[in-house]
This record gives sequence, structure tokens and C-alpha cells, in this order.
Amino acid sequence: MSGTLNKVMLIGHTGDDVKMHYFEGGNCIGRFPLATNDSYVNKSTGERVNTTEWHNIVVRNKAAEICEKYLNKGDKIYIEGRLKTRKWQDEQGKDRYSTEIQCTDFTFLTPKNESQITGSSMQSAPQANTPAVNPQEVSTNSPEMEDDDLPF
Repeated sequence: MSGTLNKVMLIGHTGDDVKMHYFEGGNCIGRFPLATNDSYVNKSTGERVNTTEWHNIVVRNKAAEICEKYLNKGDKIYIEGRLKTRKWQDEQGKDRYSTEIQCTDFTFLTPKNESQITGSSMQSAPQANTPAVNPQEVSTNSPEMEDDDLPF
């Protein structure tokens, strides 16, 4: 196989509200931290150990505006995207790195007004039971878009 894949899928809780940054020309990005949790039993002590991993999420343009409007600290969200590592220099001239999740699709999982909001549809009105599809990612050989006779 000659192709590569850079895909991340996360379900977690937001650690803060969306912080927006606006640019000339009307574009914007939103950033927020996302916490995912894991628990296991330590075999040597028998204790249950809970760990939290923090992820830096970046959403762009209309998706960022939707997240800013509907997403609050502590809300549960499904994120799909790709990993992106940025490099910069700090005040001492040292190279620093930051790994972010560039969000391409999301679904809010915390109910708002008893309805589920699907973010990737890019509509401002909440929708119920609508699958999240990013129009830019739909391909002709996507299994989700195939017509078949299966009853489920």
C-alpha cells in the first residue's frame, strides 16, 4: 500500500470554552482543550488508576463559529481530524513543538434543549439523529455513501 493515513477520532470533555482568533478576510479559528480518560487496575497494588490525556483541538471558520456558539466547558464531543505538529521558537530561542488535532468533523454529544447538534453539517439549527458528514471528505468509494440492499 503506497498511501498514508493521518486520522484521529476522540470522544471527550472540553476543558475550557472555545477561544476564537479572527483574521483579515473573515477567516477564523477556534481552539479548545479536550480531555480523554482511561482507567485500569494496577496489577501490583490492585488499585484502580485513572489517567487523563489532554488534546489541543483546532477548528476553522464556520465550524469554529458553531463550536463557539454551542460548546461549553465540560461538554462531551466527538472529534474527527488529523494530527498536525507546529514548531516555533520561544523567548530563549529554543525550538518548541505543539501537536494539535485539526478538526475535520465533530458531533456534540451533550444534549442542548433535548436535541443533538451535529456540527459538521455546518447548519446553525440543531438537528436530531443526523449523521455527521463533511462535504469536503465525501468520496465516491466511501462505504457510508454506497447504495445497497442491506436492511440496516
